[in-house]
Order: sequence, then C-alpha cells, then structure tokens
Amino acid sequence: MITTCRTLALAGVWMCVAPLPATAQAPGDWRADAPGVAHHITAADLPRPFASPSTRSRSTVVPRPAGAELKVPPGFEIRQVAQGLEKPRLMRLAPNGDIFVSETSYGRVRVLRLAADNSGLAQNEVFAAGLNLPFGISFYPADNPQWVYVAQTDKVVRFPYGAGDTKARGPAEVVVAELPHGGNHYSRDVVFSADGRTMFVSVGSGSNVAEGMGSLDPAALAAFIRDKPLGATWGNEAERADVLAFDADGKNRRIYATGIRNCVGMAINPTTGDLWCSTNERDLLGDNLVPDYLTRVREGAFYGWPWYYIGAHQDPRHTGARGDLKDKVTVPDVLIQAHSASLQMMFYTGDQFPADYKGSAFAAEHGSWNRATRTGYKIIRAPVKNGVPTGEYEDFVTGFVVNDADVWGRPVGVVQAKDGSLLFSEDGNGTIWRVTHKDRASAR
Repeated sequence: MITTCRTLALAGVWMCVAPLPATAQAPGDWRADAPGVAHHITAADLPRPFASPSTRSRSTVVPRPAGAELKVPPGFEIRQVAQGLEKPRLMRLAPNGDIFVSETSYGRVRVLRLAADNSGLAQNEVFAAGLNLPFGISFYPADNPQWVYVAQTDKVVRFPYGAGDTKARGPAEVVVAELPHGGNHYSRDVVFSADGRTMFVSVGSGSNVAEGMGSLDPAALAAFIRDKPLGATWGNEAERADVLAFDADGKNRRIYATGIRNCVGMAINPTTGDLWCSTNERDLLGDNLVPDYLTRVREGAFYGWPWYYIGAHQDPRHTGARGDLKDKVTVPDVLIQAHSASLQMMFYTGDQFPADYKGSAFAAEHGSWNRATRTGYKIIRAPVKNGVPTGEYEDFVTGFVVNDADVWGRPVGVVQAKDGSLLFSEDGNGTIWRVTHKDRASAR
C-alpha cells in the first residue's frame, strides 16, 4: 500500500508515485516501476495523437542476469517454482489445484502440479498436443468439470476430463468450428458466465486500425448498421475486435460486444458476475497513445475500435468516419499506460493476501515495443470495491527489465492457487513464479 505520494504529470499521464530511491529517474518508463507505485490515467489526460514520435523499440530477451531479483510489496515473498517450459502463456487452475498452461507456439496444453511444499513441480505432463495456436483454457461445468475447453486461433474444442487428469481422456470435440483468424492477434480466450449458460470467446482485430477492411457506400453502410450490432466491423474484420457469445455447446452464435481491439484475457468477476477484458489497444499514435485497459464488458456496448478510442477521441487515420458512433463509445474502466501489452487477468478471492487485496483484479503486462522507452514487463493490481473498479492500478511485481534494450522476462498468465498465493508465467525464459504473503502463508 502507498503511504505517501506525490503527483506528477508526464505527457498527459498522471501518476501517484511512492517515494523513489535517489537513483531513480523521471517516471514514465521502467525506471520508475516499483511495487506500490500507483497510476490513475483518465480520458481527459490523454495527449494528442503524434505528440511524440511513434517509435519501434522491441526488447531483447536475455537469460536472467546474475543477481537479478524480482520485487514485490513489503510483506510478500516471490520464488520461482517452474522453469524450462516452452513459452508458457495463459494459465487456468483446475478445481483440484492443477495448473493448466498453454504453450501456444508449440501447439499444446500442459498440466503442472506443485509439490506439497510448493517448492517446485511434482508433476509436469502434456495434456493435449497438435493444436493450432491454443491459448484460452476453461473448465466446464465449473463445480465438477467434465470438459476442458481450449480456444485455438481458428476454433474452440473440448476434451473429456475428470478431476486430476493429466492426459485428455479422449480426442478433441469441436465446439465452434470456425473463428475469424489470420492477420494480427492470434490468441483467443474462452470463459463461461457465472451461471454456465454462456460461453464467451474473445477475438482480436486482424490489423492495427482496420487496414484492408475497406469502406461501404452510404446505402450499404445504412443497411449494415440496421442489421448488425453497434460498432460492428465488416470485410476482413468481420466478427473481430469483438467478444463473441455462444451456448456451452457452441450454438446460438452472436456478437456480445464490439470495438475491443484485442481482448487477450477475459475473466468473470465472482462478486458481480460481470465479464471483464484485459485489452491491447492500437499502436503508432505516439508513446502515450492509446492506453491499454481492463474493463467491464457490457452486452451490446461499443468500445471504439477502429474509429474512436477511450470515448469520443477519433483516430486520425479514420478522420470523419462513423460520426454516428462518436457519442456511443463506452469508456473503459481502468486505463493502463500505453503499449504495456496487458494480457491475462484474474480476480483475487483468497485469504492469504491482506484483506484490501480481496476482490482486486490482477493482470500481466507483457511489455512494450511501440514506445521510445520500456514500459510494462510486470504484474499489476487494480483495486475493485464492491465489484466497481476505482480506475487506478498499482505495480505489484517488477524487476524484469535490465536496461533500455534487454529484459529477462515477459509476463503472460496470472492465476490464484488453491492456497491463496498468486502464480504467474513469463514466456521470455519459460518460467513460473509464486507470490505469497509471508505472515499469512506461514500461518496456514
């Protein structure tokens, strides 16, 4: 928690920053990152497009340097519990405590079982292989799963499952035979509503800002608007930058929400039942545009892409287009520093962390490429009070950045273990880490 802070402005981004070491440099990039540093970005704070150059600055992943340590808030501890994985991505926890993790680039889903003392892995098995860029994983029904659903880039399949299985009991059954795919943004997540009746599947855009989508003449556009959900896209972006909804068996396909450029990770808030998205916004508008975000996703809502962003801010690459949508854009709940690359998210429901952490959203920030100086490469926490986000977020785990060029980890997945600790994956060096609260963990 932050006890004292000062407010600083940087290119339109306001941050409440805990006192920094004397060696720390100006805030706004990885040098200012530290557990407890809080950020609150609002739509009114955004700079104008191209206020800074749009810089391509990809990081180089290096082995963990000697002496490099991750940082967590006071009272917490962090330790590595798995290594040698092949680019581990999204993680989901089975009811018995097993960790299912997608190794997307290698076409498989792996099952990890922690040792009784949580010091490392007791079991490491491939649950299913031969998949097409698998990412999202979900158990159904939630209380006594009979199936493991896996969202591949082009379809959703499910495998028969029983508690404790480390190998699929049978072949994949296709649930959704075709998802939009190709182009950019291959990851697809899958989650179920709290009542189990609705399956949500996130599909990112095929491009940055609908390049190649084409335009419709006035009559065709008017007909499209009459027939399609608010903010829907067409052509090669049809059913993209959307959350799709289905029945659990894949039937009754529909668009649930639109204009969400790349909802990489989804989660259901257990307090309210709300669907949330962790979203990568667009690039090439400058260092501080457009903020990534965590948000509640409302049925029928439009979140701006590709014509607008963060409310009625029009993307200059679509000047004059879709004026009918300007005042119909839903502003996301928690704006995150632009180009952080927010991936999986979750809600903390455990008792191991201090009480004010309960109900908070946690998200993995994979790290920037379209920014002059590094940002992201950390785990963040967004406070949520009675199901409603405050709009702020704070750094929770930092320390993966070595210098302006090199990093030794890129967080992707984040999940709560059965004992209330937090686990996260990073795909740079193929490791998984466990965060515990010292006093409470030792008392359990």
